[in-house]
Amino acid sequence: MPTPLIWAGAYAGAFGLVSLFDLLGVLDRTGFALAALSLLAAVLGVRSRLAAAPGTALLCWALLNIFAAAPAGEISWAGHRDPEWMACLLAATLLGAATGRVLHARAAYRRITPRDGTG
Repeated sequence: MPTPLIWAGAYAGAFGLVSLFDLLGVLDRTGFALAALSLLAAVLGVRSRLAAAPGTALLCWALLNIFAAAPAGEISWAGHRDPEWMACLLAATLLGAATGRVLHARAAYRRITPRDGTG
């Protein structure tokens, strides 16, 4: 998929998840929000190029930082927390992208491999 479309999905998905967690009252547990956003980043990574991974991770981190971490509504940098969040989101996106590449290569291999007729 095109990178801008992946980034739009990351923005919309992260905003939707953070809003949902806020409505459910579980936004104070940032570990839960980080896990959910990492899963979103991995799912988006499956359909994206590797070049989209840093932007996807950055968008997810920004929404997590702005809306899920205190002080809410402000972007900040906590030296003990934010590098770990960025690394987690980037690793999830890269893992998803690598998984997508393997699945794509496997499907391509199956298309070009002749069948022997034994079923």
